[in-house]
Amino acid sequence: MSRPSAFRLWILIWAAPLGLWAQSPPPDAQTAAQVDRQQAIEAITQEILSIFEHSRQAVIRIEAIDTNGPLAGTGFFVDANGTLFTSYTVGGESQEIVVCQKNTRHPARRLTADRRTGIAILKVDAHTPFLPSGNTRQLHMASPVIALGYPMDLPLTPSFGTIGGFDFQHLGRFFAVFHIRANLPVQRGEGGSPLLNMNGEVVGMLIASLDSGSAAFALPIEAAEKVHRDYLRFGEIRHGWIGLHVASSPEPQSGSHARIDETVHNGPAQKAGLQKDDVLLQIGTRKIVEIEDVLDACFYLTASDPVPVRVARDHREIELSLLPEDHPLHSETRPPRPRLPSGIPVNSIVP
Repeated sequence: MSRPSAFRLWILIWAAPLGLWAQSPPPDAQTAAQVDRQQAIEAITQEILSIFEHSRQAVIRIEAIDTNGPLAGTGFFVDANGTLFTSYTVGGESQEIVVCQKNTRHPARRLTADRRTGIAILKVDAHTPFLPSGNTRQLHMASPVIALGYPMDLPLTPSFGTIGGFDFQHLGRFFAVFHIRANLPVQRGEGGSPLLNMNGEVVGMLIASLDSGSAAFALPIEAAEKVHRDYLRFGEIRHGWIGLHVASSPEPQSGSHARIDETVHNGPAQKAGLQKDDVLLQIGTRKIVEIEDVLDACFYLTASDPVPVRVARDHREIELSLLPEDHPLHSETRPPRPRLPSGIPVNSIVP
C-alpha cells in the first residue's frame, strides 16, 4: 500500500476528534480509517527516524567556558573540513571550546562570530560528515520540520514540528533578517541546533526559544551562509550599508509600499541616484513589497559588492547600480587594512 500523503495524514488523525464527520461511519469504514491512520503515523515516524539516523553524525555537542562558568550547546558541521555553525551564545565569546563527536573530543577554534545574527563559526582539525543546505524559500506555513539537538546532558534528540511563521520582529525587537518561527519543543542546550526539512536539509539554526520552550526562532541557513561567505572572502563580516530611511506608503506603487523617506548625505543610496519618495521595487534579486522586505534584502548585501536597485519614480520604473559601503560607525572602529574581524553589530539601514 502506498504511503499516505502529509495532507491525508493530518486529515486522518484530526478529522474524527474535530467532529468533521457529520455522521458516524459504518464499522467497516471506522476500521479502515483506523488502519489508514495507524499506517500514516508509522510512515511519518519512519521518515523522522530516517532523517535522524542520516543526519546525526554531523550534529555535535559543544562544551565551553564563559564568564559565568561551564556551558553546553549544539552545533553542526557544514563541510567536510571541520567547519561548523553554532549559536553566538554558545561559541561567540566562550573559551576552551570542545566539540564532542561520539567518543572523541576535538578542540575547536573560533573563526568568526556575529552578535547581530546570533551565529558563531567554529573549526576543528578533522575530516567530518556534514549536513546539506536547503532552501528556506521552499518553506511555507505548516511545513513539517525537525530539529536535532543535545538537551542539557542528554543524548542527541529529535524534535518534530511545523513552521509557524516568518517574522521580522518579536516583542518590539527587530531582527537583522527574517527569522523562521518553528512550532516545536526546545530545551536548554539546544541552541545552535540545525532545523531540517523533510529532505534532511538544513533550513535554519535555532537561536532563541519562546513561549517557555514550546517554540523557537531559527536563523535562516542563507543568512548563516552569508556570514560564512564574508569570512572566507575577506576574513571578516562585511554587512553592507546603503544609507537611507524607508517609510510605508499607504497606496502601493507598482506593487510596493516601501517608499524612501530620506537618504543619508553622501551615502551609498544618494551616490547611486536614489531620491526621496522613490518607491523601492527590487534590491538585487529580492522583490520589495513592504518595508520588512527592504531590511531583509539589505542584510544580504556585502560592502563593496555592487547591486542593482529598481525603483518607481514619477510613475515610471528606473534601475540604478548601488555600491553598499561599510557602516560609518563600523568603519571608525576598524584598524587599517589588513582588516580583522570586529564583531560590531550595525544595521544595514540607519535607524
